[in-house]
Amino acid sequence: MARAATTADVFNAVAEPRRREILDVLAGGERPVNDLVRLLGLGQPQVSKHLRVLREVGAVDVRDEGRQRLYRLNGRALKPIHDWVSRYERSWEERFELLDSVLEELGETEEDDHGQHDDRHGQGDPAR
Repeated sequence: MARAATTADVFNAVAEPRRREILDVLAGGERPVNDLVRLLGLGQPQVSKHLRVLREVGAVDVRDEGRQRLYRLNGRALKPIHDWVSRYERSWEERFELLDSVLEELGETEEDDHGQHDDRHGQGDPAR
């Protein structure tokens, strides 16, 4: 089976870790390519290639300012990812609530065990 093109959609484009790093940096505001090169420790050709893919799927916009090209995040293009992930949010919340309950019960059991341990060694409640 042939691999899907990385420019087919935003899901494929952000599957590449370096592209996600670029998006993380751009989430903080507009940046020229040279800033991205410096911050990410990549070569300029690599950054430009990743930016091209991100632009093709609409995740990044570019504007010219003088001699510089400034890149910025286009959050609307990431909405399909948000929508897809948010479907699982309820499941995560339910699991975290269950985990909280289990941890609370373990904490109560541990407190009970410490109290019994202290009583067995004559170090329990001094009023006894």
